[in-house]
Amino acid sequence: MNYTKEEVLEYIKEDDVRFVRLAFCDINGRLKNMAILPEQLERAFDEGISFDASAIEGFTDVVNSDLFLFPIPQTLTVLPWRSFQGKVVRMFCEIRHPDGTVFENDSRAILKHAEEYAKGKGYNIKIGTVAEFYLFKTDINGEPTKIPFDNAGYMDVSPADKGENIRREICQTMKAMNIIPESSHHEEGPGQNEVSFHYDSPLRAADNVINFKAVVRAAAEKSGLIADFTPKPLADKSGNGFHINVSLNTFEETDDIDNLRCSFMAGVLAHAKEMTYYFNHTKESYDRLGKAKAPKYITWSPQNRSQFIRVPAVKDKKNARMELRSPDPYTNPYLAFALIIYAGIDGIEKKMVRGPQIDVNLYTAPKEVTDKLELLPQSLEEAKAIAENSEFIKKALGR
Repeated sequence: MNYTKEEVLEYIKEDDVRFVRLAFCDINGRLKNMAILPEQLERAFDEGISFDASAIEGFTDVVNSDLFLFPIPQTLTVLPWRSFQGKVVRMFCEIRHPDGTVFENDSRAILKHAEEYAKGKGYNIKIGTVAEFYLFKTDINGEPTKIPFDNAGYMDVSPADKGENIRREICQTMKAMNIIPESSHHEEGPGQNEVSFHYDSPLRAADNVINFKAVVRAAAEKSGLIADFTPKPLADKSGNGFHINVSLNTFEETDDIDNLRCSFMAGVLAHAKEMTYYFNHTKESYDRLGKAKAPKYITWSPQNRSQFIRVPAVKDKKNARMELRSPDPYTNPYLAFALIIYAGIDGIEKKMVRGPQIDVNLYTAPKEVTDKLELLPQSLEEAKAIAENSEFIKKALGR
């Protein structure tokens, strides 16, 4: 919903809202927020609410610690799991310096700029995501364990699948927040689940991911469980993936859309190594890559789930998309989506040509096949070093 400031203020007044949460993410994509009373909201819109940015990872130091949160009315959503006596609502915020300039490490602002850049070039980019997570039991003190909630497998049903009711609650809660889930099911790991989202603009898609994680954690806690989004919660089981589906169209009709899509994909492939640090930014991320449908090589192929990029089968070419399979749920979606946009457009502008499709199972392929393929970074240290020396990253995200 495209609420205005005035509409939000009226809604807060008329619908028994007791608390307003001003939300943002740190540099790693972790949700942060500050609660204010409704009486303070107009001031928040006009003047911003200050906070200690030196306490937020990746923000400022103690010398220049003041930053201000300005709520974005279009992002208003009710938090259904908090609505017992009086409503609690949340808005994502712009982060600004005291002089009113945009804070350069605000990852949401970085994605907003990337989305505007793409629109300025005439490209209509949509993103849909598929997020995986584990449900683990808690001990008698409510502390998390690594004991899976069930021992079901891929797309199993109740009673083996004990997560069915929780997934239903997650999807119903998201619908109440105007987030559209497309499907949900049990994944391959014990206690592992997956929810897919309908595509949206990059900025709204990233907001939806952040909201989704909060919904999942709240639903799990309500059932006495813990939701685990880490890349590899169980060493000998499937890791958690965060698959990013990207579609490219133009605002004006063109006969060249197939070539544009190919060059866009070529740009993403060309910059894959440089972006990996932002797709997989924990040491545990690299325990997942190369195993159980997580890619190891910078390759692509139609339908093939062993690839870095998979091109899903579609009935209508207008719905053509590519799916990046290396990211994990610990990625900051704002930075990941921004980098994908910049990489793809770089591919278009340089008329890049993607390499040949690799139509083999790369988990079982012989060495004479895999030895010829380019590897994704194999460790966090390697990925970080590549990113730090990347002119593409510096241009896209700033130094």
